[in-house]
Amino acid sequence: MAEKLKVIYWDSTALLSYLFKDRYSDKVIEQARQKGFHLLTTLTIAEVYTVINRIRRERLLSEILIDSLFELLDDGPWSRLNVVPESLALKDLSRKWPLKGAGLWHLATAKTLQREFPELMVLTFDRELARALKGESLKLC
Repeated sequence: MAEKLKVIYWDSTALLSYLFKDRYSDKVIEQARQKGFHLLTTLTIAEVYTVINRIRRERLLSEILIDSLFELLDDGPWSRLNVVPESLALKDLSRKWPLKGAGLWHLATAKTLQREFPELMVLTFDRELARALKGESLKLC
């Protein structure tokens, strides 16, 4: 029997741990090596681009290193999604979970994707988002 491919939704906390060494990096790198579909939404990309360009503006890293971060984003194992969560899901989930805007967006997007990919797992290190994901019966990596 063939091994089922994983479907992993990455939020910005996971992607940043892939790009910058922190306490979660080993786990993230292990997940990145998993065969399957690694999904990045445009919101995740926007959040990470914002961080990288803040580092650029503050001159915390050289331009060569900044460019290499963008290359890592382009060359990683991810499939980029142009997906929008359902408005009704945003409304309903905002009543249930006290999340900030981006967290609510990720939760609603994951719920929307879960209908198409029941095996969807979410890779996040945001505690509030993780609590809401578990409460909505979404699997965490």
